[in-house]
Amino acid sequence: MSMKDEFKAFIMKGNVVDLAIAVVVGGAFGKIITAFVDGIIMPLVTYVLPANIKWEEWILGKFRIGAVLGATVNFLIIALVIFLVLIKFLGKFVKKEEAPAAPATKECPACLEQVPLKATRCKHCTSSL
Repeated sequence: MSMKDEFKAFIMKGNVVDLAIAVVVGGAFGKIITAFVDGIIMPLVTYVLPANIKWEEWILGKFRIGAVLGATVNFLIIALVIFLVLIKFLGKFVKKEEAPAAPATKECPACLEQVPLKATRCKHCTSSL
């Protein structure tokens, strides 16, 4: 098998295609969430802080603490929004697995055959249940 054929077989595997689609959709969804955080959430955060404080520009020596703090806050907010949208909101629409149904039969202790749950006598050996 040539390298071209091997590469084609690798690319056409379902998990590679699914991963590529997930990366593209995830990137687009990340842009939506980033725009939401930058346009709505972070302006709300500025209302909580005192008026003349630009926390993104905080510096401690040569360390840009504000940039790290801003990235951390952005990450936490993005993670919270993704959790709320994907896990809580969309999770309600995903079909949940049902619990297994209660058994409709029981085992006869004398002959070990299956008999209906409400039976009082085994139909195979006629012993009393």
